[in-house]
Amino acid sequence: MVAPPFALEKPPRSSRTKEEIGRERLCNGVNQMRSAGLAVLALVVVLLLCSCTVGPNFVKPGTAVSPAWLDADDWRVKTGPAEYRAWWKAFNDPVLDRLIERAYQGNLSLRIAGVRVLEARAQLGIAVGRLYPQAQQAFGSLQEIRTSERSALGAIVGSSPLPRVDNIFDYWQDQIGVSASWEIDFWGKFRRAIESADANLRATMADYDSALVSLTADVTNSYIAIRTLEKRLAIARQAVETQKESLKIAEDRLRYGMAPRLDVEQAKTLLNDTSAAIPALEAQLRQAKNSLSLLLGMLPGDLTEILPGSSEIPVAPPEIVVGIPNDLLRRRPDIRSVEYQAAAQSAQIGMAKADLYPAFSLTGTFGFLSTNVSDFKLSNMFNWDSRTFQWGPSAQWNIFNYGRITNNVRVQDARLEQLLIAYQNTVLKAHKEVEDALVAYLKAQERAEFLNRSTAAARNTLDFAIDQYREGLKDFTTVLIAQQALLSEQDNLTITLGNLSSNLVAVYRGLGGGWEIREGRELVPHQITDEMAKRTDWGTLLTPASFEKIAPEERKSSIRLPEW
Repeated sequence: MVAPPFALEKPPRSSRTKEEIGRERLCNGVNQMRSAGLAVLALVVVLLLCSCTVGPNFVKPGTAVSPAWLDADDWRVKTGPAEYRAWWKAFNDPVLDRLIERAYQGNLSLRIAGVRVLEARAQLGIAVGRLYPQAQQAFGSLQEIRTSERSALGAIVGSSPLPRVDNIFDYWQDQIGVSASWEIDFWGKFRRAIESADANLRATMADYDSALVSLTADVTNSYIAIRTLEKRLAIARQAVETQKESLKIAEDRLRYGMAPRLDVEQAKTLLNDTSAAIPALEAQLRQAKNSLSLLLGMLPGDLTEILPGSSEIPVAPPEIVVGIPNDLLRRRPDIRSVEYQAAAQSAQIGMAKADLYPAFSLTGTFGFLSTNVSDFKLSNMFNWDSRTFQWGPSAQWNIFNYGRITNNVRVQDARLEQLLIAYQNTVLKAHKEVEDALVAYLKAQERAEFLNRSTAAARNTLDFAIDQYREGLKDFTTVLIAQQALLSEQDNLTITLGNLSSNLVAVYRGLGGGWEIREGRELVPHQITDEMAKRTDWGTLLTPASFEKIAPEERKSSIRLPEW
């Protein structure tokens, strides 16, 4: 370190010129700076070469996986390779295809999940930035200093011709410079932080994919519910018309004395009872459409233009390809999310454990300092002779922390174990969801087949009953029972067909299909990213490529350049 500029000793006289002395001092200063820089560089290299990474390296948890589905021997279940990118196309319904695309563009919950990915991406940038010099400051000041002649500083400047007021020295000092502090990542604390943030980003993207799986399934289920209710309404209204004709027949027979008054009252009872079911179905239909509007990111309103065409329920195919259970570990986003969360938490153990060891840092300051003491002037601050600098290593070790650090490591380890168990539980739940949906789908097919036969028989029974009632061979009770049976069978068949399609949706949801449609597309609509870019400088973090380069692949190194 050079002498402070307020030292009062004057340099010895020399026969050399001031220019020669200045050049010599400049060269000496440069050589000193170069030597200091090389020493610092050598120390950094040594620390980095000797550095390590404490804490456990994450290992993907093992879990039990069934070799095959319980219904794998059923001829309707295929276990070959399958593509679930657009599983809803199995219904062969163009209206449904357009609804899925519209929901992908407009659903607000999905947008929130996408913005959370942007947040996680920025958090990764913060973790990367902590790997480099953590504190950097530029400083400058201009101060008037007053000190007593009895103080240490007063003793130094006491022989100078400074202005004095009651034994108080008064002078000015100005300085400018820069300082930096860099904690070397000797134990891998900052590299573990990057590892954790990287895994958290992948977990957030898996959450986005999981939200997309739910969205496609929810839109399809809402569409199936709407078509099912429309079909049930059509059946109820048709039954009302049929029952009105039966009432007219009963009234005609009563008018001619061929039937008792009881037949008319029974016909009216059945007619009004069937008519009472229509408002309830209409309310359910309106609510189903409102739910669909929410999924599409729209206000509740008339969906006539969005839902054109017939009111037929989407037909589920008789066969389904489900692959093998082991595919769930790769395809289901919620399983991947828990795995990445566990990886992020594993790195947190290393971060906590690094606090048990000493922290090594490099600090340095360089600047210019000048005063108006003696022959010095404030205007000489930028002269090379006014330079001042200091640098060197430092260490800090929390020796007596009374178990805080150790117990923090234990806390992080307990959290990791929770996530490892949660991973196994998520895999089990995934198996259960697929098995439940698969058996419901297969049994709904069988139920629909029986109900289809019973509905045809009920229709024939009603025709026979009406003919015999007209001819006076049967009383109206036979017609009444036949009409009630037909309406019940038709309604049950319609509900079962809707459930059949919904169970197929549940199978695809359980298999984790549908999230692939976001590949190569924006996670957040450009209208939102444009607004965010106007409000804040996001650099290149809003581009789709920013996520595809990081999330899918496992990085082998945590060392990377800062992201400005």
